[in-house]
Amino acid sequence: MAKIHTMPGVGSALEGPVVRTIGVADLKEALRRGIDDFLAMPTHAFFIALIYPVLGLVLAGAIFGNNVLPLLFPLVAGFALVGPFAAVGLYELSRRRERGEEIALTRASQVLRSPSIGSIAALGALLLLILFLWLATAQALYHTIFGNYRPVSLTGFLQEVLTTRQGWTLILIGNAIGLAFSAIVLSISVVSFPLLLDRNVSVATAVQTSLQAVGANPGPMVLWGLIVAVMLFVGFIPFFFGLAVVIPILGHATWHLYRRVVAD
Repeated sequence: MAKIHTMPGVGSALEGPVVRTIGVADLKEALRRGIDDFLAMPTHAFFIALIYPVLGLVLAGAIFGNNVLPLLFPLVAGFALVGPFAAVGLYELSRRRERGEEIALTRASQVLRSPSIGSIAALGALLLLILFLWLATAQALYHTIFGNYRPVSLTGFLQEVLTTRQGWTLILIGNAIGLAFSAIVLSISVVSFPLLLDRNVSVATAVQTSLQAVGANPGPMVLWGLIVAVMLFVGFIPFFFGLAVVIPILGHATWHLYRRVVAD
């Protein structure tokens, strides 16, 4: 395990939690503990995560039915933007297991009784706003490049995107913009939701602490973002059902990452 160092002056500067510096070994340990939590609570985690593949299928069906195929990939990619908020129940399960408390599925709802539930909801609303901005940006980009072209089938849409200059332009610029949105969300939320659940702090303090955590650990946090992106991609491949495993592991692992980044 990498040695963890406390950043001098961070806590006093924020008048809040103290941020530690971490290494790659800490990311591995957070993932290992996330997997361990999932194996210890598979039934609970599965039923919490089951709504996500179902939601994905519903969204995909709605898209096909309304001939708005250009928004399919932005919706799938945008899932990562609200993931930190959606996983709050998983953080609660990991928190309770860490303390040796009961970990029944019903206990995940205890998050609703948290003193910081208002702050959690407010930050979740901010992520939803960012998601809507991403979708609006993606739609505007598509119309700028393709004009009024409306694909009539998934096959035709994929052919247009993957085999034309306009399609590759859309892919390159769209991914660059998506990366910027993802970086913003990672910076403001990587430890903020677990912190709000764990302590009675304000949204401003939680977001400041998250920003400080990224600033103190740029390399590990970029790597963490890549790990999340790759795992979500793998989860999406089998018709979204892989998320039933990926989401719980990432949710539990995020709690343990928070515990390693933010001092007690």
